Amino acid sequence: MRPSQVQIDFGSPPGTPIRTSSEFEEIPYPATHPSYSKTSQNYKHVESLPLHHMNEDTSTRRRVARGPGSSGGFMSGDEQESEMHYDDDGKDVYSKLKPAMSRVSSGRVHRHPPPPPTSISEFIYQNLEHLPPVHANTVVWDEAHFGKFGSHYLKREFYFDVHPPLGKMLVGLAGLLSGYNGHFEFKSGVEYDENVPYVAMRVMMATFGVALVPLGWYTAVELGMSSWSCHLVALMVLCDVAWLSISRFILLDSMLLFFTFMTVFLLTKFHNQQYQSFSFDWWMWLAFTGISIGCVTSVKWIGLFVTAVVGLYTIEDLWEKFGDLRMTNRDQIRHWAARVLCLIILPIVVYMLSFKLHFLILNHSGPGDSTMSSLFQAHLVGNDFGKNPREIAFGSKITLKGMGWGGGLLHSHVQTYPVGSGQQQITCYHYKDDNNQWTVLPTWEAPEYNPNGELQFLQDGDVIRLQHVPTTRNLHSHTVAAPVTKLNNEVSGYGNSTVGDFHDYWVVEVVDDIHQGTKQHVTKIHSLTTRLRFKHQALGCYLYAANSVLPQWGFKQLEVSCTKENNPEDIHTYWNVESHWNDRLPPGDAKFYKSSFLRDFWHLNVAMMTSNNALIPDPDKEDILASTPADWPWLRLGLRMCGWGDNQTKYYLLGTPVIWWSGTASLIVSVIVLGIYLLRHQRKYVDMTPQQWDHFLYVGKIAGYGWFLHYVPFFIMGRVTYLHHYLPTLYFSVLMLAHLLDHFIFSARWKDSTKRVAFGICAFLIVGNFWWFRGMAWGIDGPINDHWGLLWRKDSVNSRLIDLEHI
Repeated sequence: MRPSQVQIDFGSPPGTPIRTSSEFEEIPYPATHPSYSKTSQNYKHVESLPLHHMNEDTSTRRRVARGPGSSGGFMSGDEQESEMHYDDDGKDVYSKLKPAMSRVSSGRVHRHPPPPPTSISEFIYQNLEHLPPVHANTVVWDEAHFGKFGSHYLKREFYFDVHPPLGKMLVGLAGLLSGYNGHFEFKSGVEYDENVPYVAMRVMMATFGVALVPLGWYTAVELGMSSWSCHLVALMVLCDVAWLSISRFILLDSMLLFFTFMTVFLLTKFHNQQYQSFSFDWWMWLAFTGISIGCVTSVKWIGLFVTAVVGLYTIEDLWEKFGDLRMTNRDQIRHWAARVLCLIILPIVVYMLSFKLHFLILNHSGPGDSTMSSLFQAHLVGNDFGKNPREIAFGSKITLKGMGWGGGLLHSHVQTYPVGSGQQQITCYHYKDDNNQWTVLPTWEAPEYNPNGELQFLQDGDVIRLQHVPTTRNLHSHTVAAPVTKLNNEVSGYGNSTVGDFHDYWVVEVVDDIHQGTKQHVTKIHSLTTRLRFKHQALGCYLYAANSVLPQWGFKQLEVSCTKENNPEDIHTYWNVESHWNDRLPPGDAKFYKSSFLRDFWHLNVAMMTSNNALIPDPDKEDILASTPADWPWLRLGLRMCGWGDNQTKYYLLGTPVIWWSGTASLIVSVIVLGIYLLRHQRKYVDMTPQQWDHFLYVGKIAGYGWFLHYVPFFIMGRVTYLHHYLPTLYFSVLMLAHLLDHFIFSARWKDSTKRVAFGICAFLIVGNFWWFRGMAWGIDGPINDHWGLLWRKDSVNSRLIDLEHI
């Protein structure tokens, strides 16, 4: 209960002696205190003394602040007053007054702190107020792929993708740390389930993007730039909208950028240790560079471009050492051995280790089984290959697996060839499907197969007919040229269960068997372990499946043809029986099937390469998201990352124009400057000392070679390209821009005031440009026509940033 009036201390009367606590009479507890009811019978009501009878310290403790706005060390409100704890062990109970248990309030209701988080996901959600806004609660762009791949790791299901596994394993790790169980399907544009911690997973992926800023700064430091240029590099990395956008979602690109930046940084660290070769620091930074090369290549094969940068630097470095006559042969060999060990062997080990972990984690049958060898699949949990009957007999229903690197399953469908014979298509398909099933039957002249008759096992030299189970077409070949490999004969599906001819006959030739040994020791043909060739009886050609990809009319599947060359060593003519169904035969045993890691590793990489090469532009279909390498340096076209409805948050991958344009311009200027310096040097002008010239060339080579090696290969590639392929390349143009600014302004003989003005102008342009286009990364809400301020190019319909009705 609050007192009826407020007593105010106006100070003690003049001349009043200081009184001690012993001169005061005892004061009872306040009636509102919980302990009052227990002790009130022991006390008589005593009128509280006026404040002017107390000293200043005591009176201060008697003051009671009122109202919701009270602060400054006073207790406010009845809640605090009721929580006051009193102790009557001494005479002066006011001096025994203990501090309140609750925090002092400034009028706002205080919320108790949350309990300690029990997971990373819970920690992130407790601190969302400190994070940039994440509006999109839907699957954005390639989250539909990489989020799904992360789910496969959590469910331990084998899948197939064209990229190496390290980045996707990190996505799965982020899901594991966030408490995600892998149940979500990650369909494009679908709203996230409330049980999917997508914010936590995005934050973990964004951590790689955050690390780009200090990596850029430290790299500039190691390149010997001034502090002004180092700050500009960090500012450009921080304020590029494209790098920000790509780092905010569950994608591989933030990890690719991180390891690219890391590789360049470690290379510069190693370069700065060249004065003390074979020291501990020298070995450490060289080894770290090799590990980073392995990591960046294990995320995406684009990491091979930064590997080439390191390779060029190493070749030049060793060439210079080779010309140093003061260096002994022993040291020459040590330098070569160190590079081979740390920059070749170590990256390969890291790369292979990522695949080893990939195979160990994904030990259950999944959607990507058929891309691997039959023996590999037999060991997957949930796969029944090991239980299939071992011996193949006439009447068995089988699937045939091409044993060439990246080979698929012999496949057919109702579609016909638009060229050649016009008969039913025969292809190789990398996924399990009923259209992969074939029945082993005798020739037309032989007695018709009797399912109740005596079993006849398949042997070397038997002539058979392979009938497609769903369509009853017969595997057929004739002298018509194959659609892609024109020198080979076409393989097609012809006739049915009652119609056919002698062009349906194939001779079975055994190559060897893993358990039985060479051809001479093979008595019966076994599923999974026996390697076979199929020779066309009439034409003498062999059933062949390389990595030739059919056009869109063949659904980009692999071409199957009949090669006229009889090369017993050609693995693309090798086949094995994968699935096998025959109710009349006993089941097999998985203990007979083993597959080596090296073979599985090589098989998967060839399959990845084959599928990657199949990602070519379709002339019959316009890809509104694709762009050409010529569009990237000047930022002619962006990339829409999600739907464009009025009621959804929209994201558009577009760089900060001033950074991209100035970076591209700096590359052109650098070539001109280099040419001028070379001409002046030829005319005996001395513009720099030898040390300054070497440093100018060194930084220019890192930036120039890096940009060239990351950019030019995309003109050679046949695959479809998008704007995000340029993001690693952009880093080297940023370094080149900072290098030129440092050379001509910040490290030149200008006044400090001039340098400050130049830095301020650059920083203002970068930050201002970023702020104008920030919505591209943070999300654009509402109708797109309300944001016409972002329409900055009008010369091309496809270049319009916002009006995506035309994109």
